[in-house]
Order: sequence, then structure tokens, then C-alpha cells
Amino acid sequence: MAVIGTASPAVAELAEFARFSREEQHYIERALDPSGGEGHPYPAAQDMEASASLRQHAAYRELRALRYAIPQPDCPSALDGFMTMLLRVTAQDLARGSLGSFAAYRFLYERLMGAAVRPWLPSAFCGAAALPHIDPDRRRRLLRTLTQVAATAPGWSSAEPQFFPRTLEHEAV
Repeated sequence: MAVIGTASPAVAELAEFARFSREEQHYIERALDPSGGEGHPYPAAQDMEASASLRQHAAYRELRALRYAIPQPDCPSALDGFMTMLLRVTAQDLARGSLGSFAAYRFLYERLMGAAVRPWLPSAFCGAAALPHIDPDRRRRLLRTLTQVAATAPGWSSAEPQFFPRTLEHEAV
């Protein structure tokens, strides 16, 4: 019997997803739901209290559009608007409390924006996690999840994500 030394990228991504908490998995699944249906992390406003959610939903749509505005790492002059929007949407996601680690955040944003966003994610995550509206204990926990390897990576893979989790509706038998 042959021993396989490496798994396919999709299998490795599936295994990574399986290590996230159920809350993180559910949040990622809802965020990647193209229908934006009920249970989506950015639902349509139904009353006055939901107006903040509506703004977040609009920001999320803009984030998906930002995938075409990702600057090259060696072009700092092009990152002002990009990083501002990425930081704002990241802060909204982290403030919701459903993403508890850099790994879950990176997993979601790679799928929303593609592989080219990888070099920008540690900066946006650190910046958003350090904002004063995040509880100090949560801030500490979030920042501890950013590994030294991720924070100081000399390069990032350009391979696009292969595994996109989906919520499957269970039909009555």
C-alpha cells in the first residue's frame, strides 16, 4: 500500500475548517452564503435596531468588490482606501464575536477576496483587534492567535482556496 505524503489542497482546507469552533464554522458558512438569506451575518434591517447591521451588510458587499482593488505588496501608495475598508469590515466581523482566531478570519477572507489578499490580512487583523471597541480580554485572546509565522511571513501562496464550506439544508425524509 502506498503512503501519500501530501493531501490535496481541498482536503487540507477541509481539515483546517474542521478545527474551527462550531460558532466559527457557522459564521463562515453564513458569510459565504451568496443568497445573504436569513441567518446571514449581515441581515437586512427589519427595524430601527437593525440599521447598524444594514450598514455592515453594505460594507460586506463592498469588501467583495475590493478583491479587484487589492494593491501589490510593493506599491504602498495604492493601499490607503483598500486598507481603510479592509480594516473597517474586519473590525465589524471581530466585534461580532463569532471569529475567535486569526486562522478563522484568514480562512473567511481568503474565500471572500481570493489569494491576493493574504499579505494584507495580518495587518488588518491586528489593527482591528487592537481597536478600543473590542473588549480588552477579547483583544488579548485575538492577538495571541496571530502566530509569529503568519505575522512575519516572507511570502504568501498565490494558490486560490479550493474548499468553500456550504450549509446544507436537511430535507425531511
